[in-house]
Amino acid sequence: MQIIKDQEIVDDNWLHLEDEAELIAGDFTVSLARWQAEHDTLNKHEAGLGLRLSGDDPLEEIVPDLFRFSLIVLRFPAFTDGRCYSFARLLRDRYGFKGEIRAQGDILHDQLFYMTQCGINSFEMANPNRLASAMSAFEDFSESYQATVLKPEPLYRRRP
Repeated sequence: MQIIKDQEIVDDNWLHLEDEAELIAGDFTVSLARWQAEHDTLNKHEAGLGLRLSGDDPLEEIVPDLFRFSLIVLRFPAFTDGRCYSFARLLRDRYGFKGEIRAQGDILHDQLFYMTQCGINSFEMANPNRLASAMSAFEDFSESYQATVLKPEPLYRRRP
């Protein structure tokens, strides 16, 4: 499967394991419930480990374990659900997460630019046929007025 990562279309090597699935070698993500239930076992995994979160999950509960994850997947079940925008911003600004933050699900072209401003750097879209056309979304705006993860100072402070 292909995704957009750092504004390029790339092949994705991550597997999303269901809660009942057997653990495998290689890079995979698990749900918050599985991470909490199998914390000790998953902590011994030697390849990449990722965590899937929805807007209902308590972000604060994973903060002590953030160092363990290479990837945080934020699930967008509907384009109208914006709670994970806040999660991305908190992960980057407040908690200093440097790994990959991926938006997954019902993501529209119009949202991609704003998601990058919040700290999301990869996208697993519900319709992978839209990847090529989605690339133009990163060029929709040349500037942002407000402070963002990418530009911490608002525009009025960046102007000479």
